[in-house]
Amino acid sequence: MSLLQSLILGAFQGIAEFLPISSSGHLLLFKNIMGLTDVPQLFDVILHLATLLSILVVFRKRVWGIIRSCARFLAKKHDDSDAENLAIVVPAALATLLTALIGLAISKLDFSSNTPLVCIFLLVTAVILLITPLFKGTTGFRGLGMRHGIITGIAQGLGVFPGISRSGITISGGMASGMGRAEAGEFSFLLAIPAVLGALVLEAKDLGTLSGSVEPVALGLGALAAFVVGVIALRLLMPIVRRGKLAWFAAYLIPAGILGLIFGPF
Repeated sequence: MSLLQSLILGAFQGIAEFLPISSSGHLLLFKNIMGLTDVPQLFDVILHLATLLSILVVFRKRVWGIIRSCARFLAKKHDDSDAENLAIVVPAALATLLTALIGLAISKLDFSSNTPLVCIFLLVTAVILLITPLFKGTTGFRGLGMRHGIITGIAQGLGVFPGISRSGITISGGMASGMGRAEAGEFSFLLAIPAVLGALVLEAKDLGTLSGSVEPVALGLGALAAFVVGVIALRLLMPIVRRGKLAWFAAYLIPAGILGLIFGPF
C-alpha cells in the first residue's frame, strides 16, 4: 500500500464514518478498486480507531461527564446534576450488548469481494435516510429507557453490513425509538466508542499480517487523515442531524449504488 492510497482510504474513512454513507462499504469498494484486497480487516479497524478519537475530541464534555457521574454514583455522592448522564448508561450498555451479538454473527460472513451486495446496501441506506424524517421523537437523555437501547442496539448491529451506514441506521433507530434528533445523533456517536474498541480486540490477531502488507508510515498517515477529516465531518453532521436533513445524503447514495452495480468491479 502506497502513502497516497493510505491517505485516500483514511480521508474517506473520516468522511464516511460520520456522514451517513457507510465507511465500511466505501473502504471495501476503494480497496477493491485499488487492488488492495489482501490488506487485512485490522487496517480498517485502526482507521475506525482514529475516528473514535474524533468522537472523544468532539464529545469530550459528554464522555467526561458520564465517567464522572458514574464515579460519583459508585461513591454514592451523585445528585440530580448527574441524572442525565446516568440515564444514558444502561440503554447504552444494552445497545452495545445487542450490537456485539449481532455484529459477531455478521462478521463471520465474508464480503471482501462481494461489491454488488455492498452497492445494494448503499441503496438500502438511502431508503433508511429517506424515511428517517418520518420519525418525530422528542425524548431527551433523561427519558431514555430499555426500548431506546434495544432499538438502537439492533440498528447498530445491522450497521456491520458493509454499505449500511452505522451512523445513519443508528441515528434513524434512535429517532424511531422516540429520541429527539439531537439526542439520537449524540447517542449514535457515543455507541461507536465501545463498538470500535470491541472490533479492535477481535481483529488484533491480524497485527502480524498487517505489518507485512502496510508500512507503519502509511498506516500512521491514513490514521491521521481519518482523525482530522473525522473531526471536521462530525462537526458538520450534528447541525444537519438537528435540522432533520439526513435524507440529503440519499442524493449521493442512490447514484453511487446504481453506478457501482453497473460499472463496479465484480
